[in-house]
Amino acid sequence: MKARNVRYLRPGSVSAALRALQDAGPDAVPMAGGQSLLAALNMRLSSPTHIVDIGDLAELRGIDEADGVVRIGAATRHAEILRSPVIRNRIPLLCDVGAHIAHVAIRNRGTIGGSLAYADPAAEWPATMVALEARIIVASTRGERSIAAEDFFVGLLETALQPGELILRIEAPIPSPDMVTGFGELARRHGDFALVGLVVCTRIDQERLVAPRLVYLGCSDHARTAVHVMDALDKAHVPLADAMLYADALRQDMSPSDIPGLRGDTRMKMAEVLTRRVINSLTRPR
Repeated sequence: MKARNVRYLRPGSVSAALRALQDAGPDAVPMAGGQSLLAALNMRLSSPTHIVDIGDLAELRGIDEADGVVRIGAATRHAEILRSPVIRNRIPLLCDVGAHIAHVAIRNRGTIGGSLAYADPAAEWPATMVALEARIIVASTRGERSIAAEDFFVGLLETALQPGELILRIEAPIPSPDMVTGFGELARRHGDFALVGLVVCTRIDQERLVAPRLVYLGCSDHARTAVHVMDALDKAHVPLADAMLYADALRQDMSPSDIPGLRGDTRMKMAEVLTRRVINSLTRPR
């Protein structure tokens, strides 16, 4: 199939991009890497009137740290995050997660802001940002606002972005020295969207989990904390012997739907297994 006719705009600055989005109205969409948008256009799953290309805006790229926070520009590519010394030294979890995103060609073009804005519940970045308690900084011609990642994702492929708004950057707090993190996912093939995935941030004291924060991929309609599982695992002794502590809680937090070739209850069992696998792979910081 071919995309419908669309007007293509390529502004030279963020302020010009915001004006273009405002002037074009609610059917305008920004494009950075285009790895999800272009496929949706060609399949006619998306039919915007205007595309505002922000992929080459230097203002939206780059990684730095200040005041205990790592800041990642929205147009920063997945591959740039994987190569960043700041990320590797301050939030290595992002390197672990980024290596599971699709394939090299897509990581070289796709952007973190695009992934967050698309809000696929099986994508890695949305769940990771919720687990890290990151904030999404967005802007429009009306000004900037900061949204907690937990509040940014509100439904299936739906975010708190308002018409005319653009993601500027992500601000992720640097984990404390006693924080440990883990990530795992199960997919049919490496690079495919996860059938089930899990991001964990927690502290471990005397072989017990302290205030664990768990966010699953592909098990609900949007990235959110698994509050019942978190309560069930708080103060749990590690390593976990089985799923007895959290199996019922897992079913309160999510109910994955059937997909072609895989039933929802099978995915729930996969989530049980993955939870124990990721939790038992955690090691206390030295």
